[in-house]
Amino acid sequence: MIATRYSVALHILLLVADETSGESTSARMAWSIGTNPVVVRRIAGQLSRAGLITVQRGPGGATLSRPAEQITLRDVWRAIHPERETMIRVHGRTNPACPIGSQVPALLRSRFEEAEQVMLAHLGGISLADLAAQLRQQRSAAE
Repeated sequence: MIATRYSVALHILLLVADETSGESTSARMAWSIGTNPVVVRRIAGQLSRAGLITVQRGPGGATLSRPAEQITLRDVWRAIHPERETMIRVHGRTNPACPIGSQVPALLRSRFEEAEQVMLAHLGGISLADLAAQLRQQRSAAE
């Protein structure tokens, strides 16, 4: 299931990548995201465990663990969604006596897995730096 944790994680990373004053605190990020600092800390913990950010307790905030050009959207997806978790789940309680119902799960599972692989390959070609550059362009155009 695709939840908003992924977009919140990307929002956190964009804020961290943009911060030059060391103000990437959970309270500051929560204000921007429109959520509770606890949610930010939980997701930041996942990003930290994946080696994408370094988090300092207190006023230090967070920093990227490697350059934004080296962090792909696939890396972020994997930080938030472990390998064993699938995006689109298949219902599993079909009737084995039904000639259609008995085959639908395997049929759908293979198609869904193909779609997930295509999406992950696409995300692997987009870096955090790419998103940050687009964000800067949009901000400049709005001014």
